[in-house]
Amino acid sequence: MKRVILTGGTGMVGGSVLKKCLESPAISEVISIVRKSAGIQHEKLIEVIHQDFGDYSSITEYFKDQDVAYFCLGAYTGAVSDDLFKKITVDFTAAFADMLEKHSPNVNFCFLSGEGADQTEKSRVSFAKYKGIAENHLLSKAFKDLYLFRPGYIYPVEPRQEPNVMYRISRALYPLLKTIYSTGVITSEELAQAIFQTGLEGTNQSLLKNIDIKKLLQ
Repeated sequence: MKRVILTGGTGMVGGSVLKKCLESPAISEVISIVRKSAGIQHEKLIEVIHQDFGDYSSITEYFKDQDVAYFCLGAYTGAVSDDLFKKITVDFTAAFADMLEKHSPNVNFCFLSGEGADQTEKSRVSFAKYKGIAENHLLSKAFKDLYLFRPGYIYPVEPRQEPNVMYRISRALYPLLKTIYSTGVITSEELAQAIFQTGLEGTNQSLLKNIDIKKLLQ
């Protein structure tokens, strides 16, 4: 049975991945690192309340002997300052990866990136540039397997307060987008399922764009 470590367990995609982990008979334990509790009680779940995602030195023991890592932590463009967005996207990812490489190098690492991530690190778009920097840092690590997920627009299955106008428009247009641009959109549940099963079973691609993610579910 697998041991799992996860971030983003209180978020849209990470929360769904967490639930799937807890329901899976293939998983014996889930370490969920969060700033505030998700309010879930389960015999498999060890919820670690931790405030500084740039420094995990005080909770090193939770990074040992892990089989699967799901990094689903992130922020919406425009929801925070550019400096904080970079810190969350790049620095938090790097700190988590560095600690995990030191204590569980044989892990299967699944990273929630995004469409347009630019590994040249030259994009003028903050999201693309910072996700590309984060991906490059992960690629420099010696993990057993690394999977970079680049979904397009993620349609929230559960009702929520949309973070900005663009997301409200996209949600309203989703039925149309699904019809005319099905390869560029995905539901939060579909994405979570693909990430979850890849962590357990692996796949033959390291970089998974939206169309590749959807193929995993066929």
